[in-house]
Amino acid sequence: MITRLIRRTTKPQARGGFDRRLLAPMMLGSILNPVNSSIVSVSLVPIGAAFGAPPSQTAWLVSALYLATAIGQPVVGRLIDLYGPRRLFLLGSALTGLSGLIGVLAPNLATLIVARVVLGFGTCAGYPASMYLIRSEARRTGHESPAGVLTALAIANQTVAVVGPSLGGLLIGLGGWRATFAVNLPLAAAGLLLGFLRLPKTRPPRRSREGAAGLDLPGMALFAAMLVSLLLFLMEPGASRWYLPVLMVVAAAGFAVRELRVAEPFIDLRVLGGNVPLLLTYARMLLVAIVSYVLLYGYTQWLQEGRGLSATQAGLAQLPLFLAGIAVSTATGRRAAVRGKLLVGAVGQIAVAVLVLLLRGDSPVWLLVVVAVVAGVPQGLNNLALQNAVYHQADPERMGSSAGLLRTFLYLGAMVASGANGVFYGARADTSGLHGLAWFMLVVAGLFLAITVADRSLGRIGSSSASD
Repeated sequence: MITRLIRRTTKPQARGGFDRRLLAPMMLGSILNPVNSSIVSVSLVPIGAAFGAPPSQTAWLVSALYLATAIGQPVVGRLIDLYGPRRLFLLGSALTGLSGLIGVLAPNLATLIVARVVLGFGTCAGYPASMYLIRSEARRTGHESPAGVLTALAIANQTVAVVGPSLGGLLIGLGGWRATFAVNLPLAAAGLLLGFLRLPKTRPPRRSREGAAGLDLPGMALFAAMLVSLLLFLMEPGASRWYLPVLMVVAAAGFAVRELRVAEPFIDLRVLGGNVPLLLTYARMLLVAIVSYVLLYGYTQWLQEGRGLSATQAGLAQLPLFLAGIAVSTATGRRAAVRGKLLVGAVGQIAVAVLVLLLRGDSPVWLLVVVAVVAGVPQGLNNLALQNAVYHQADPERMGSSAGLLRTFLYLGAMVASGANGVFYGARADTSGLHGLAWFMLVVAGLFLAITVADRSLGRIGSSSASD
């Protein structure tokens, strides 16, 4: 289906069009993180049982991945802007394979957390490399890359994100929870092969060949310190950890001073600060991610502990979400306009939160199916629209780092969701905790709707190329 969509949208450009050989490594690289994010959602309970660890400890398997990726995505994206995608893609694939090996052999929970950190850094290159290639192909051909390429990328990401729980449940049923780590070994091998054979050997820009000019290491270090302090606080918020927000503010101030003074900043705050539409897109990604990951982790855990489903059954219960998301993305993907998608997606998230409030420990299967189908609508609209928005709003020369920063806000939202799960669930993912999460989702979804309604700049995206 994805191949047909790309072929249909690239046909008018014929010989001078997008190089289709790039599609396989682009999509494989970009799905490595979402597939691992979603597979682990059904692994938390069996891993906790294997090591005698409560949810507060197994939550680090989620947090560790997002902590590493939130820091690594814009850093690797900037390196891709400077040096091209090939070497970073190959290095990331190798680290992904190493993480799978560590996970398969891990004797305890701490080692599994290390494996997830390595995985987080390993999966950083795929998405910014893909966005970089889309923009560079547009430069090479003299045509904007077809809408079908961006749509295929979004569909691939959301497909694995939603099918992940079902795949995870199947893998656990076949080989136990360690199989959810072992799956990275063949994925990494495929990434190395495709990256070596198909990604272009780009020549680095002159300033990069003359040294490390353009590589703002102090700025990257301050950015990492800022995010680490923030994310560690979000994992376990409390008055006793007051020093973490203080460290974050100090690092943020140092980062701002550094980026405003250096000639080649890691993140150009002058340009970013003047690009209000892009900043609003990042804010929307944060809010969308909070709701999506509360559903991915909080709802999936409730299906197992509150509703009494097995890991395999909980994964299968998410399949309608996958099918609805794919159908919506396929139906709307060729239209570049984003405002209508985001408005419908915002209403869809509100509807999901209301439906979750209706769930009980003995809720019928048909109601679980309805929740999944309705959740698939915003899943299919929001991520596609936000990806298209960044493509049109970002500085073309910083496409890799801008795309990486979009993912940073996504993972920041995932961290907020993980923290919310810890707050509303105690020792067990029960129905009262799920309802608390639903009210939290309702507030976040309402804020997302308000920001989207107020942002008139969205109407300019795709207004003259909706049918391209």
